[in-house]
Amino acid sequence: MKKILLISSLILLGMLLFMNPTVKEIAAGVAILLFGMIMLEEGFHSFVSGPLQVLLKKSTDKLYKSIGLGFLSTAILQSSSLISVILISFISAGLLELRAGIGIIFGSNIGTTATTWLVSTLGLKIDIAGLAMPMLAFGIVLVLQKPKKLKGIGQILAGLGFFFMGIYFMKNGFDVYKDNINLADFAIPGVLGLLVYTFIGVLITMILQSSSATMALILTALAVGQITYTNSLALSIGANVGTTITAIIGSLGSNTSGKRLAGAHFIFNIVTGLIALVFIGYLGQLVDIISEWVGIAQSNYTFKLSVFHSIFNVLGVIIMIPLINPLINILHRVFKSTDEEDIIEQPQFLDENALAYPQTALLALRNETKRLFEKAAFTIIPHGMNIHRTDLFGEEKIKEVVKKSRKEIEVNIEELYLRKIKTIYSKIIEFTTLAQSRSSVSPELTKQFAQIKLASRNIVEAIKALEEIRKNMNVHLFSENMHIRHEYDLLRQKISKILRELYLLQKSPEPTLHLKNLKKLKSKAEKSDILLDGTLDQLIKESKIPSSVVSSLVNDSHIVALISKKLIEAGELIYISQDTMDLTEVNP
Repeated sequence: MKKILLISSLILLGMLLFMNPTVKEIAAGVAILLFGMIMLEEGFHSFVSGPLQVLLKKSTDKLYKSIGLGFLSTAILQSSSLISVILISFISAGLLELRAGIGIIFGSNIGTTATTWLVSTLGLKIDIAGLAMPMLAFGIVLVLQKPKKLKGIGQILAGLGFFFMGIYFMKNGFDVYKDNINLADFAIPGVLGLLVYTFIGVLITMILQSSSATMALILTALAVGQITYTNSLALSIGANVGTTITAIIGSLGSNTSGKRLAGAHFIFNIVTGLIALVFIGYLGQLVDIISEWVGIAQSNYTFKLSVFHSIFNVLGVIIMIPLINPLINILHRVFKSTDEEDIIEQPQFLDENALAYPQTALLALRNETKRLFEKAAFTIIPHGMNIHRTDLFGEEKIKEVVKKSRKEIEVNIEELYLRKIKTIYSKIIEFTTLAQSRSSVSPELTKQFAQIKLASRNIVEAIKALEEIRKNMNVHLFSENMHIRHEYDLLRQKISKILRELYLLQKSPEPTLHLKNLKKLKSKAEKSDILLDGTLDQLIKESKIPSSVVSSLVNDSHIVALISKKLIEAGELIYISQDTMDLTEVNP
């Protein structure tokens, strides 16, 4: 069904592009906007662990802070659509939780009133789309740089530039429609007029991709008498609902988290719009009272429209704040993750109440670190070596398992690290630091807390090291040179043997035997350096491997030894209690 729908859509799009030049520009604008979203998301990935995360955490740890951030950012940038699209990238990159994103959306809706007041008082409109060209120029230059942070900044700048350029093309494509719309021709009184004008407000905002632009158009038409005051109220409600379309378009290229935020934006604006429509008479009376109180003339309809626009946006936020939890539950049910990797894993055992006593804090940390280790050692690392877990932890000999594992497993280690490991690792370090800071912690417990930190770090370092050599492993997995293939199989075997022993260790009620085996494997791994044990010399002398592979093989052999050491140390620290193993024994 999906294939049929895709083919039908492509045929229809092709026909429209051929028949109507305007559609070409609109379609190009949508494509450029989506491409900008992809670049934004990639750019934000570079700053998941940087100061941006700290800033966001401090600015969004409370709901009122999130709302305030949304209000200020929208008031400054003059675009709630842009804020929504950027938020989707933040959520998708793991920089923000859904609750914080919803709070910013709430504040952003209030921030849209800044444009209304600016137009009604000064008649000005800030055109941030003009920033597109310099953003693209600087962004592309930075994207070409090697440092990851500079690349990230470049991707963000270029992404924003492409976003603005997309809006520019879409607006240009729809200019012919905007220029020919005469709102006075659609003057309709009563309930019918209310519904029709709300729909027109939605339609215009969908076309212009900006509720701020729509509000400017409504205010201008109202000022010259093209529309009635009552109809302008309905138009402003429609503009608020229509602005969600940009967020929905932006979410098309995002993961489930991004789609949930777009859904929250849509539900909030729909609910707010319905409330405003149902109580428009009472809100109109409230506008009259406030206008009289602050000295706005009864005939100054542009100012009164600005008051109305502010009131129903603030009212919508007040009504929706108590409904945030039910809203999040609904979004999780509607937008179910179809991909396990799409979920940012959170700690299960690090409860704040466990910090009351050092012993409970240590137990919580051990359980969470064990969980972290098993995610890495028993899932990510085997798949990173193109070996299935069921094979690795079965009865078959490791040599045979590696030999038959010739099919590349599609897995993104960096993405898995961000989704499955990073947040838990950060929380473990944070929780450990808080537990150690308590005055009642003994020197012995302090040592055990240090073990937790060390074990967690070893897990992360093992994953990062595997990411370095995965490309070479994948290339030589299918090498026609049997000697190269054999050497890389040996590297996979070394790690696989350790993983199997660790798996048996965590399953066994008597870990002594597996601990001895691990120590033997650790000693063997440290001594089996292909550069020093004569293997490489023999391969080169007999011309069994080309010189182009030598440096890669030497480097990868060293990295495998590092991975082996880190995995064994982490396993020892996690599975062997402090009563049977001393820290100095693990790290001589």
